[in-house]
Amino acid sequence: MAKKRVLVKFSGEALAGEEGHGIDTQILNYISREIKSLVDADIEVGIVIGGGNIIRGVTAAKDGIIKRTSGDYMGMLATVINGVAMQEACEHVGLQVRMQTAIKMEQIAEPYINRKAVRHLEKGRVVIFAAGTGNPFFTTDTAATLRAVEIGAEVIIKATKVDGVYDKDPAKYPDAIKLPELSYEQALKDDIKVMDDTSIALAKDNKLPIIVCDMSKKGNILDILNGNMKNCSIVK
Repeated sequence: MAKKRVLVKFSGEALAGEEGHGIDTQILNYISREIKSLVDADIEVGIVIGGGNIIRGVTAAKDGIIKRTSGDYMGMLATVINGVAMQEACEHVGLQVRMQTAIKMEQIAEPYINRKAVRHLEKGRVVIFAAGTGNPFFTTDTAATLRAVEIGAEVIIKATKVDGVYDKDPAKYPDAIKLPELSYEQALKDDIKVMDDTSIALAKDNKLPIIVCDMSKKGNILDILNGNMKNCSIVK
């Protein structure tokens, strides 16, 4: 039977913990152990991490002093910092890891080469894809979907702080309704912020399911990949 191959997308803020910025090594350790549980279950894992715990391009450029293009490159570099941290944490728990960046920086990581990435995955290595798409004006959500399509992942998992997709923000609205399953068209039409519109459209074009789940629930990602869909939502 062919191995499962997945891409897991974490936000940069997920690494920040209660502080809201920087990197919490205890959260890194927790995430790396969750990733290890997937690898131990013979699942091939790619990872994309945002950079919002360090800097966001849109925020850096909001007052016009820093150009949006430069701001986005700053955000890409933030994802590389997070990628190095994640690589260290995964190796700390015994995983073999390779990081590939969309912007060349050979002293830190391999450049992104699709065939090489796939070969790493086939050999049981976790592959971290950093520096977004290498282009400004594209989010790490879009980068995650693009890499998932390129490596032939069966599904993209967006690991968040909520247990799925809601019709409105459940942190602000107690009457928010969970949507266990929705179509790409519904997510786009109703402006439900599963991921940004570009990434949803790309997933739709390539029939790539998007699963949104709570990363803080131990073992949740593995349970979902084993067919237990209670604690998540799926867009397909």
